[in-house]
Amino acid sequence: MKRLLCGLLTASVLWTGSVLAEVRQDRLQLKEGHPTEYVVVKGDTLWDISGRFLDRPWLWPEIWGVNPQIDNPHLIYPGDVIYLTWVDGQPRLSLRPTSGVRKLSPQVRVLPLDQAIPAIPLRDIISFINNNLVVDEDLLQDAPYVVGGDNRRIITGAGDRVYARGHLKSDDRHQVIYRPAKPYYDPVTGELLGHELFKVADATVTSVQEEILTLQIRSSHEEVRSEYRVMPSDTRRIQSVFYPQPGPEIEQAQIMDVLKGVAKIGQFDSVVLNIGERDQVEPGHVFAVFRKGETLNDPITRETIQLPAERAGILMVYRVFDKVSYGLVMRATDVITVGDEVRAP
Repeated sequence: MKRLLCGLLTASVLWTGSVLAEVRQDRLQLKEGHPTEYVVVKGDTLWDISGRFLDRPWLWPEIWGVNPQIDNPHLIYPGDVIYLTWVDGQPRLSLRPTSGVRKLSPQVRVLPLDQAIPAIPLRDIISFINNNLVVDEDLLQDAPYVVGGDNRRIITGAGDRVYARGHLKSDDRHQVIYRPAKPYYDPVTGELLGHELFKVADATVTSVQEEILTLQIRSSHEEVRSEYRVMPSDTRRIQSVFYPQPGPEIEQAQIMDVLKGVAKIGQFDSVVLNIGERDQVEPGHVFAVFRKGETLNDPITRETIQLPAERAGILMVYRVFDKVSYGLVMRATDVITVGDEVRAP
């Protein structure tokens, strides 16, 4: 009886291991026609490089995972050679740094960190990471607001003095002036998800008299006008290194806006999603975009029918607020528009 139980247990373990291996192999499916090695060039990203080898480039942390040569896959430089190898039957990417020297002695290669290959094209999102903020209704209404500039000027800039009315949310003399951009409402439930603000200036509080604040503008991206809001600097961690993973399955998740204001959304456009921290969304989460199916009339019954949604691309979340998040379209196989669904990939 004991032998039978041991045999069944061993068979079960072997079967479970083989199933997990098959699932993992499916997740790490190599792209048809993939190269055996690739030389990194300036302008590459980890997403691009992994996409040359994998059908699902967002799984790159798994294919880099166990390489002793790559302690940090985010420190890859132009000229390095990425080559495909196999470990325990699984595909792995390994790194061969560029060097013409073949000595059996330690070497140090010194390069600026800003020359390292980024995870995704940061140039397309850096302004949204640094300058955009989404806050709730109460925080917006309670924030001090600009009432005017020196000598009754209604438009001011760097070096000018402005006055605001209200009570500061912190004792920090360094404050940020934001331009209210737009409110975001959930396209499904109608809930107010927050107000988007755009940073226009950095300012220093020089005087506080009751509820009147005097601020000296240190630097500005655009002119400062009345009704702009004064808030402390955003203290949340700004993330620029991303480890992608499939996002959670969330019902009624949609694209509700595009940050550049274009009508048709394509690769490397930034979009706004009606999901955020309260939905367990995190930077690095990857979602598939499904274009909403068209409605048409049945030619026989004359009924209105809804065609199924079709997959149109992949996006990765890079900035998350309480009820809203920003995502970057990494791949677009069809035209993407506001209102399209996002699902776990």
